[in-house]
Amino acid sequence: MTEHATHLEYYRQMQQIRRFEEEAARAYAQGKIGGFLHLYIGQEAIAAATHAALQKDDYVITTYRDHGLALARGMSARSAMAELYGKVTGCSKGLGGSMHFFDVANNMLGGYGIVGGHLPIAAGTAFASKYRGDGRVTFCFFGEGAASIGDAHEAMCLAGLWQLPIVFICENNEYSMGTPLERTLKVPDVTARAAGYGMASDRFFAEHVMQIRDRLAEAVKRARENSEPTLIEIRTYRFRGHSMSDPGKYRTAAEVDAKKQQDPLLKSRTELLAAGLEQQLAALDASVEEEISDAIRFAEESPEPGPELLEATTYKGEFAR
Repeated sequence: MTEHATHLEYYRQMQQIRRFEEEAARAYAQGKIGGFLHLYIGQEAIAAATHAALQKDDYVITTYRDHGLALARGMSARSAMAELYGKVTGCSKGLGGSMHFFDVANNMLGGYGIVGGHLPIAAGTAFASKYRGDGRVTFCFFGEGAASIGDAHEAMCLAGLWQLPIVFICENNEYSMGTPLERTLKVPDVTARAAGYGMASDRFFAEHVMQIRDRLAEAVKRARENSEPTLIEIRTYRFRGHSMSDPGKYRTAAEVDAKKQQDPLLKSRTELLAAGLEQQLAALDASVEEEISDAIRFAEESPEPGPELLEATTYKGEFAR
């Protein structure tokens, strides 16, 4: 595959996530989606780069801001949107909602709503891979707000001690909910802790999807070939509030506008247009629009979970299949 073809593929992935999130926000405003809704707008390049750096059978575990990574790993837009709508055709049968996307077929192991609580689960997944010798790598994403949670410390301590094939990735979007970074961390460099855990580290700004892919690939190689963990901090930015209930008034319009000028999705589109690929971009954009429109129709037309599923999962603790 040529470099332009690869770049177009990454662009489509980022554009799919962007348009999915925008339409999810619209549906939420219309009252079609309830509960929490945390959007990934502005961080799409990380998801696309993650999928490019990993193999299909590698594991991904992330926070409640999970739509983008789930789509990048292969979850269908239909399954994802139906889950947001609380429909039985969703990835978690309409019972998980926005924060609990789960897709066994694509090794997307969650979506977790408890801040920092998923890092030990990721360490356990990596331990299982090392025990079985299956050669798989686990990617564990968390926000800078989870960096000081006890579970995060314990998970990384064990990963370093046992030399697990795991990559911890801090998606630092500069605001722990509405609190700026300088008010949550005395030492703003999250990766400064890596030496204490005995693991390698990397820290960089998310500038371009291919740049992110290549930096992540180094950590993947370290984990797969040597069973060595890595702590990575990717400096990124979310263009919307922490969730749909957050108007984001703690940021100025000028700050957000300045960050949007550095949007990796915009950079990719600009580069591809400069390369004379306007027709290909138009075709990709059209295909994304149709995919997202189809996902919305599918979600609206799908049934809600019935008593046979709700009873089994509510009173027995069993997940009916």
